[in-house]
Parts: sequence; C-alpha cells; structure tokens
Amino acid sequence: MKNILSIIILTFLLVACNQKQSDKVSSALADMEMEEEIIPITREQEIKPPPPPLATLENQDIIKKKIIKDGRIGIQVDNLENSKSRIDTLVKNHGGYYDNESFNNSDWKSSYNLKIRIPSTNFENFINKIETGEGEIKYKEIDARDVTDQFIDLETRLQNKKNYLKRYNELLVKAQTVKDILEIEEKIRVIEEEIESTTGRIKYLSDLVEYSTLDLTISKQKDFKYNPANRGNFIEKLKQALSKGWFGLVDFILILINLWPLWILLTIILYGWRKLKKNKKNK
Repeated sequence: MKNILSIIILTFLLVACNQKQSDKVSSALADMEMEEEIIPITREQEIKPPPPPLATLENQDIIKKKIIKDGRIGIQVDNLENSKSRIDTLVKNHGGYYDNESFNNSDWKSSYNLKIRIPSTNFENFINKIETGEGEIKYKEIDARDVTDQFIDLETRLQNKKNYLKRYNELLVKAQTVKDILEIEEKIRVIEEEIESTTGRIKYLSDLVEYSTLDLTISKQKDFKYNPANRGNFIEKLKQALSKGWFGLVDFILILINLWPLWILLTIILYGWRKLKKNKKNK
C-alpha cells in the first residue's frame, strides 16, 4: 500500500514539474511575441542621451558613409569605333565591366548604349577621363544618394532577428508539449525567412555602394542620304498582276462549281414559283 501511494505521489510531482516547465515556456513565448511587435528603434526614432564627454566622443568609431553614385552621359563623336575602343580601355583600367552593351544603326546616326559598372573609388576619375576625351558632351547627370541610415536600420533589424532566433532555439529545447514545439518551430521558420530577406537587401545595397553605375551613350551623326524604296521591275510586276488576276478568276469559277447543289435547288424553286404563278393567272 505504501509503495502504491509513493508511486502516485511521484507521478503527481512529475506531472506538476512538466506542467510548470510548459507554463514557463508558454510565458516566455508570449513575452517574446510581445517584444517582436515592437518595431526596432532606428537612429531617427531613438531617444538621444545627453552628450557624452569629449574623451568618449574621441573613442567612438566614426560611421562610414554609404553612398550610391550613378549617372548618365551622352557624347557625340566623329569616329565611333575609335571612341568605343578608348572606352573599353578605360573600363578595363578602372576595374569596371559592362553590365549591358547595345549598338544601334539608322539612316541618321550610329550609337553605342553602354551600361558600365565601375568601383565607386574610381568613379570620379573615370568620369574625368571620359570628359577629357574626344567628342562633344550632349548631356550629363551625376547623382549621389546617402543610404547610411538604411544600412543602419537593416543591420539593426538583422541583429535583432538573430537574437530572437537564438532565444527561440533555446525555448525549443525546453518545450514539452506538441503545441509549444509547433508554435516555436513556426516562429523560427518566419524569422529565418526574414533574416534571409534582410541579408539579401543588405548585399544588394552593398553592391550598389561598391560599384557605381554609368549609362554612357556615344554616337556619330550621319549625313542625310535619300534612299528611294526599291519598287522592282515594271514588267515583272505586270506579270504578277496578270497571274494573280487569272488565278483569282479560276478560284471564283471553282467556287461556283462547288455550289452546284445550291444552283439545282434554286432552279427547282424558281420553276415551282413560275408554275404556281401561271396557274393562278389561268384561274
């Protein structure tokens, strides 16, 4: 009897401990869900503390600016092929590459449309080399965008997500019930997708910062030349017209022959109508 009572008490204690552990996991999970609803603080939103002493400011790391540079330039030249070869050499010497290259040729002009990616550290020098070369600059637009705040926000969110992921993995080890396990695994899946998306966005912005983009058009104007349309030989066109007319007539006759049942039916109807009209007149 004492053994049975001891087993019952022990079982009750184990169930109580598991329930307590499950309650702790559920409570921690609820707390983390509430934390996730709070948007990560950005540099514009954070409460600025009092200015630190001068010594502290001197020891802080200076935030490196993240600048995206791009532009458009159009140049009219006298020798298109020589100018294109010169641009090829400049791109290679400045560590760049062509993201896209196309050639257009019309009666008015010939042109190369080039999309060039150049390391941002060489971008200004590359622009200067183009401007000091041959040709007349028709238009020029250079733009610089400061995306430092975007980088800081993305990196802050990424670090927060990684911290949440770590805590959820710790909760997953402690989870006892199937409900808690499934709920935590779903949270982990969502956070991993968000981490992957944020990481991809950071890589994309980093590429735009490291490599500047220049849309360059080099063109050569052509002298206008009248090119009358080739209308062909008159005799040949006359032969074609007569041939098409004859074949059209033959096709029409064949269509009429193919409708021979209709002609028979119309003949019968016409004969019957005339006979009926004649009988009425005789009466």
